[in-house]
Parts: sequence; C-alpha cells; structure tokens
Amino acid sequence: MGTELQRLVDENACQKLITEYFHNVDFGNSDAIPELFMPDGRLSGPGIEIVGRDEIRAFLSKRQSIQRRQSRHLCTNIVIQVDGDQATSHCYLLNFRHDSQTGIAESPAPSGLPKFVGEYHDRFSRTDQGWKFASRHFEVAFIRS
Repeated sequence: MGTELQRLVDENACQKLITEYFHNVDFGNSDAIPELFMPDGRLSGPGIEIVGRDEIRAFLSKRQSIQRRQSRHLCTNIVIQVDGDQATSHCYLLNFRHDSQTGIAESPAPSGLPKFVGEYHDRFSRTDQGWKFASRHFEVAFIRS
C-alpha cells in the first residue's frame, strides 16, 4: 500500500477508536472499552490516573452503573499524526449530560449548555490486532456551573 494511502488508513483506524470509545460510554457498553487499550494503557484526567485494562474496566463499570444518566460525548477537530507504529491525536470534546431526578435516564433528556468542554490528548500503538490506545488524557477547558 502506498505511503499516503497507508497514512490515511492508519488515521482512520485511530479516529475509529476515538469514536468507538465514546459510543460505548454513551450506550452502556463499558465492557468493550478496555479492549480498545494496550494491556498497560492509561486513562487520565482531572483527579484520575488509571493504568491497565483491569483498572479501566473497574472505573468504567462504575460509570455504567449510573442508571439516571443520559449523556452524549461529541468529538470534533480531530487531528491525528502517524509516525510508523505510533500515533498521537488531539480532539475537542463536548459532553451533554443530564441526571434524572427519578433515578432512570430520560429520553429525550432536557438539554442546555454542555456539562463540560475539553480536549483529549491520545497516544496510539499499532499491534497485531490493529491500533490501540496507549493513553488517553483529558483536560477540562469549560465547565457548566
């Protein structure tokens, strides 16, 4: 495969990981998320430093158990840089979230401003099973008060 075509295929595979991650979070499929990471993958952000698939699984299963929450994570302005078997990305994230007072998520849920806006800094590694997250780091830029 030509170099330019391979770069596009690799960028698409990394972008697909970003999309799959948030789709799984929003639709309650947290069991699938650890497999998107390297075995020693990292997930970090404000007050969070999680290393390894088992810790990622435990953290996300807590999130999935919140039955009152309806959320959608919207990623935009994704920039991916591929360098051989490693890649990095930067993307903006808007999170719309509503926690129902009834204890069960409402659909459709009331909406307003995003709960938060931030950015993800990702590192990827190519494996025999395809591209995987080596790390995901989240930073908050704006938060709804």
